[in-house]
Amino acid sequence: MIDRLEKEVDMLERHLQVLRMVIENEPIGIVKMSNETGYPHHKVRYSLRVLEEENLIEPSSQGAITTEDTAEFVSDLDSDLDEIIEKLEGMKIDEVPEIEG
Repeated sequence: MIDRLEKEVDMLERHLQVLRMVIENEPIGIVKMSNETGYPHHKVRYSLRVLEEENLIEPSSQGAITTEDTAEFVSDLDSDLDEIIEKLEGMKIDEVPEIEG
């Protein structure tokens, strides 16, 4: 159960790292991103596809570039993550009576 969540968080981390690279280096291509992050080309390509589907980047002849939606997404990101962290904190089972087994 937790394994799936961890995999999703890892994938989100990769998507955000790719987005950060586009923001800082636009236009930027798959090869450069793969070389700088160490992620295989197919994983970078997948992250770019996800970011494009979310309208956060778009392709250009020079490489990936940001869109008009990118700045708003980035400005909301910290508060969105804080809400998720708060929800996860609330899921903790701190004190459990002794479980008989």
